[in-house]
Amino acid sequence: MSKRRPNHYDADNHDWDARAQEALDEARKMPHGPARTEAMKKAGQLRLAADMKESLSTRPVKPANS
Repeated sequence: MSKRRPNHYDADNHDWDARAQEALDEARKMPHGPARTEAMKKAGQLRLAADMKESLSTRPVKPANS
């Protein structure tokens, strides 16, 4: 099995991933109420941004020659 070589995209995506996870962890620690609800929404937005960043920064696959 081949290992994927890390690149600057991987490091940047990891940072976004880590920020999203930290925001979710912090929101989950909060007591139930409006502030927690807002924090959960923001964590969800960070997760979406991290996922979008990952999908936009991946290299396109070259089509096979026919």
